[in-house]
Amino acid sequence: MESVKVSLACALLLFVISSIASATIVEHTFNVQNLTMSRLCKRQVITVVNGSLPGPTVRVKEGDSLIIHVINNSPHNITIHWHGIFHRLTVWADGPSMITQCPIQPGHRYAYRFNITGQEGTLWWHAHSSFLRATVYGAIIIRPKPGHSYPFPKPHKEVPILFGEWWNTDVVALEEAAIATGVPPNNSDAYTINGLPGNLYPCSKDRMFNLDVVKGKLYLLRIINAAMNNQLFFKIANHKMTVVAADAVYTNPYLTDVIAIAPGQTVDALLYADQSIGSSYYMAAHPYASAPGVPFPNTTTRGVIHYIGSASKTHRTKRVLMPKLPSFFDTPTAHRFYSNLTSLVGGPHWVPVPRHVDEEMLVTIGLGLEACADNATCPKFSASMNNHSFVLPKKLSILEAVFNGVEGIFTPDFPSQPPVKFNYTDPNITQINPGLLFAQKTTSAKVLKFNTTVDLVLQNHALIAAENHPMHLHGFNFHVLAQGFGNYDSTRDRSKYNLVNPQFRNTLAVPVGGWAVTRFTADNPGAWIMHCHIDVHLPFGLGMVFVVENGPTKSTSVPPPPPDLPRC
Repeated sequence: MESVKVSLACALLLFVISSIASATIVEHTFNVQNLTMSRLCKRQVITVVNGSLPGPTVRVKEGDSLIIHVINNSPHNITIHWHGIFHRLTVWADGPSMITQCPIQPGHRYAYRFNITGQEGTLWWHAHSSFLRATVYGAIIIRPKPGHSYPFPKPHKEVPILFGEWWNTDVVALEEAAIATGVPPNNSDAYTINGLPGNLYPCSKDRMFNLDVVKGKLYLLRIINAAMNNQLFFKIANHKMTVVAADAVYTNPYLTDVIAIAPGQTVDALLYADQSIGSSYYMAAHPYASAPGVPFPNTTTRGVIHYIGSASKTHRTKRVLMPKLPSFFDTPTAHRFYSNLTSLVGGPHWVPVPRHVDEEMLVTIGLGLEACADNATCPKFSASMNNHSFVLPKKLSILEAVFNGVEGIFTPDFPSQPPVKFNYTDPNITQINPGLLFAQKTTSAKVLKFNTTVDLVLQNHALIAAENHPMHLHGFNFHVLAQGFGNYDSTRDRSKYNLVNPQFRNTLAVPVGGWAVTRFTADNPGAWIMHCHIDVHLPFGLGMVFVVENGPTKSTSVPPPPPDLPRC
């Protein structure tokens, strides 16, 4: 019996040692600075990290710890958000300006410290202050820890594909003008793949992403939509892709020839190189425009795939086949992709759907107008969730206010139901009740007790225009139980809930003129913003904050802020 105890003790010790050995501290320095870059026949000053667009790729293994030293040598205030990272007990590193921290001012620095736990796949990082996200972004690649493998065939190569948008102007000034006038900013001048617009744009013949592949090999495309304001359709001529993960959560394999991806979302897709040596094929992306009548940049970015081999010495001069992309307005194709993904039950880090619900919320989302002081209608756009148009605090971050018990920074009065009920998807409703267009400006939060399970129904409204809104929740993934069009009806629509293998993700494209049901457990204490990831919509007010109270123990409570936390 004693020998059995010794054997068990030795086995436990070896497990602990191997776990420690497999975990690594990964350290990076991000130097934020201005850079002059040539695009579209023009030289433009932009803000970047470490002199590149996109910025550096952060490569880690599940279980690693990250330390990112951000040094702000730009003329702008900056924060960095690690999009999709759970930040359990590291909420001070989440990064949204004035939610978890004050911005890093020019000439200052801050070290973001957090762990990668229970996540594998593709996430990304980006600026979370002003429009700087347009050029301050990069990929986060999380591979399985040693001794573990992907739940799909090992790829020959992994390829990040980051979609972006490019403006031939100062994006910070662009946003400032939009906020001051209440009018959306000018549309971008180009879409990009890995910072390159592709040869359909002026002066861009040699500024196109190229990928060499070998016939018979398998490639893992790590696709990120870092575009500011547009959802995208993506295709590769003569190829299909197999989706195996979304937002760093493994999915059941989903074979498709088109991917729809909203700002903030990531998709991992396997590409089997099955075409002829010496042939070349365009990969291309253009917008999915869900809002009728709203102007959008109707251009196309593209890169090219070349099949290399002994017969392909002249492959780059041959005709390249272009894929036929869906119509800009093809909502059925977008919805088919968005709604057909399902989680890989029993896969690595799979999380079953909680069956007990503590709180039910129905939250309307969409655009409206801002009233003038004299109650006349301003020509200013606004946006709201449950008739609360979110305003960032100016004196102190919400998390610091929560931790230190400072009053007057936010109000804990975000409603769980719409204050006014109406036919949310009726485009003519404001002719009957024009007052619905105007929402109060407020910094409001919903306070949740630790470990509360929430059913959150997101309901689009059509007060200005029905639109597909990509809603992102910081600090959590949520199960997407159901999606549909029209007004949500709990009696009718509960039968549609997928409680077996729903998507589990951090960013959801809520159907245009429709709704989506999500469920999450508030087991991560802190202050977590939920907002539309169409960047122009957040300063208009399309956001709110969940304040999750501490749990009963030290390991379920927000720790003190780090000593180098930026001050306002």
